[in-house]
Amino acid sequence: MWRAIGMAPEEGRLQEWRDTVAEAFSWPHAAVFVVDDPDGDGGLAACGAGVTAQRLPNPWHLGGSPVGYVQWMSTDPAFRRRGLARAVLRAVLAWLDAQGIDDVELHASPDGAPLYRSEGFWRGNGGEPMRRRPWDPPPPAGAGP
Repeated sequence: MWRAIGMAPEEGRLQEWRDTVAEAFSWPHAAVFVVDDPDGDGGLAACGAGVTAQRLPNPWHLGGSPVGYVQWMSTDPAFRRRGLARAVLRAVLAWLDAQGIDDVELHASPDGAPLYRSEGFWRGNGGEPMRRRPWDPPPPAGAGP
């Protein structure tokens, strides 16, 4: 998953990342859904997570708006095209729905975008999606959007 979007953790930081993630799974505003390898060898076939956050009030949510984010959607290549990612995504969305979240975002890889579109996601309105991350610099001028 991380390689597909160009963000694979450095080998030396992999265990530190795993330890930090294990602690984050105890947060009340995060949920992870998995599909085990159907061959029963303990491997992971697909996974996805949902997290919630609170935004400041806006014209549609005067008390502030809870928002959801879908992340870590990944399916082992050996198990793709079997509906596992769709099942995981639907579980994440059902969990977010149960939290009262009506504003859900995600970042799609090229492989995942058709699934998300088929489940009701779109590019959206209300501003151009942008980011600022020193560890993920923008492409050179003229290299794309």
